[in-house]
Amino acid sequence: MSSPKDLSKTTPPEPATTTIPTKISFYRSTLFQILVVGICAFCAPGIWSAMNGLGVGGSQSPDLVNAANAILYAFMTLTCFAGPWLTNIIGFKYTLAIGTLGYPLYAAGLYVNNRFGSTWFVYVGAVACGISAGFFWSVEGAIATGYPESHKRGRYIATWFTFRNFGNIIGGAVSLGINHKINQRGKVGYQTYWGFIAIQCLGFFFGLLLSNPEKVVRDDGTRIAAPRGIQWKVEGKEMWRLLKSRSILLLTPLFWYFGWIQAYPGTYLATYFTVRSRALGSFMSAVVGTLATWLGGSLVDLPWHKSRQVRAVSTFILIAALNSATWIWAVYIQNEYHRTKPTLDWGHQASFGRGFGVYLFERISLGMVENYIYWCIGNLSDSPGDQIRYSSLLRGIETAGVAVGFGVQAVPTKLIATASINCGLWFFALPFSYYATLQVVEKFNEIDRERERARETSPVSAAK
Repeated sequence: MSSPKDLSKTTPPEPATTTIPTKISFYRSTLFQILVVGICAFCAPGIWSAMNGLGVGGSQSPDLVNAANAILYAFMTLTCFAGPWLTNIIGFKYTLAIGTLGYPLYAAGLYVNNRFGSTWFVYVGAVACGISAGFFWSVEGAIATGYPESHKRGRYIATWFTFRNFGNIIGGAVSLGINHKINQRGKVGYQTYWGFIAIQCLGFFFGLLLSNPEKVVRDDGTRIAAPRGIQWKVEGKEMWRLLKSRSILLLTPLFWYFGWIQAYPGTYLATYFTVRSRALGSFMSAVVGTLATWLGGSLVDLPWHKSRQVRAVSTFILIAALNSATWIWAVYIQNEYHRTKPTLDWGHQASFGRGFGVYLFERISLGMVENYIYWCIGNLSDSPGDQIRYSSLLRGIETAGVAVGFGVQAVPTKLIATASINCGLWFFALPFSYYATLQVVEKFNEIDRERERARETSPVSAAK
């Protein structure tokens, strides 16, 4: 284990140390860890997304939930940046488990508001969820990007997102079954929240099944270097080193864009669609989002071209084209709805299809962007020690963007203005993201060379 002094001087991350296990236990494999973090993501943020996929948590008025979400993400911003310090003290496992505890309180607040009209518990739940979720978000990203083998990273990230989206699928299906007859605008039935709360309570117990990184064995027999007991000042210097790195600076506009736009789709859904159409939107957004994350993960992982650089740049071009077309279309549709103010229901396909289609394409674009962001930071380092810092930086910047986005939307702000800003932010982030892609390609090539040199000089290679 490296001392804090050694770690602070380590610019490239420490390579994993090689061991020769007689047999790799499935419980200690990278796949099992991804399944654990995926199940936790299903129970906690997945079900949270299912609620918000209904359109501002299933509430009748967007303003209350948008304001609560702004508070939630403001607290998340602080705890995301603090994630590495907590993980350094108690480890990945307990940070993940503790990070799930605030989610049921958030759902309970929405239930109380929906059934009894009380608003104070919504804000209490938002604060509790924001504090715990910041830790959860920082550590789940580090596990998903730092634990897997490099050649499996894109697909394992997609697996993680699939579990999270499965929360949306289950939640959306349940809500659709309960609310399928309500063909007018309003709030969803309060019974919808019972199952949500019960599932979210399970996240803590699943989190305890995780192994800390030093106990995990990759499929090539290597163990993961993740030093603990680092002094807080040294941890701060490491965070600052990564924050000012060229890769993070280039990715920051994309982080902010991804956070900022998340307030828009749910508000759009709640403003223009009937209750049953919102339930359908929650269900379908998870389906198309899952397909989008697997498409992005497979394109960068599977050897359809021998050059990883070609695969990375081609995937980026596809994402860029899809996002650009989606937001131009969204601004056009939103400008029309700003004038006509429709109420859209699937019983009227002629008007429903156009508005619902742009919502689904927004979700597809978001899914591909999210997978790509995590694939990028996952290839900036091969050490969970750095990955918890990268993930915390990403989540911190993202949640700051989300907090501002929900805060602006809670004012409320006209949706045509929000859609136009979304479009502008995307085109601003586009060139920076392209150069970030080239930086990532250069970095994972460097890591591959370091790993190959480590194998050549290892005792196992020398014996052969």
